[in-house]
Amino acid sequence: MASPGAAGRQRPAPLSEKEQIERLKRAAAAVAAALVQDGMRVGLGTGSTVAHLLPAIAERGLTGLRCVATSPATERAALALGLAVHPLDELGELDIVIDGADQVDPAGWLVKGGGGAHTREKIVAAAAQCFVVIASADKAVEQIVAPVPLELLRFGAGSTLAALSPARLRDLPPSPDGGLIADYFGPVEDPRRLAARLSATPGVIDHGLFAPEMVSLILIAGEDGVVQREGAKRT
Repeated sequence: MASPGAAGRQRPAPLSEKEQIERLKRAAAAVAAALVQDGMRVGLGTGSTVAHLLPAIAERGLTGLRCVATSPATERAALALGLAVHPLDELGELDIVIDGADQVDPAGWLVKGGGGAHTREKIVAAAAQCFVVIASADKAVEQIVAPVPLELLRFGAGSTLAALSPARLRDLPPSPDGGLIADYFGPVEDPRRLAARLSATPGVIDHGLFAPEMVSLILIAGEDGVVQREGAKRT
């Protein structure tokens, strides 16, 4: 017979889908944070998964960290946690960059830029010896699909969008560097071919397709734990 106290205790309410996804993001972020060591030059991405990464790094109490932020929001959050933030050009090559992704396909192609920071994110990732991608399992897809984020020059943006049709501006402020944030909504099929087309279109500053060759390690958190997938980047 259950005791009165036990009978009075209620089981915790099940997590909502959003809460479950946040739990997975925290798990991936914790594994990535453990890769950061004293004295490293660290690139910090942007987005909801990185929001869990920053406190996970700060809580480790590492010494001599020098960080680069990919957005003003990340810089503010990092500084508030006591992390030292420097300009990329001051640090040059980075030891490790950790960032999230909106889509990850089996070949290691990424779509990034849901927050409109993909140009800075790509510049910082390219400066890394090791680029680590963290994501919850819902971001793992069988095939990359639209939308693909874009950053466009303000001059001639209408002509650029017409050349990329179907594409349209997103209802967001300009990027920190003054570019307009847009999305491509057409077929993807071959990500490498689309990436080349987007890069070759006059007026496109950059796009949110990240090639597998940029990525060192992918950490995907699911119900059975965090799965590690090797990227195609060779140092």
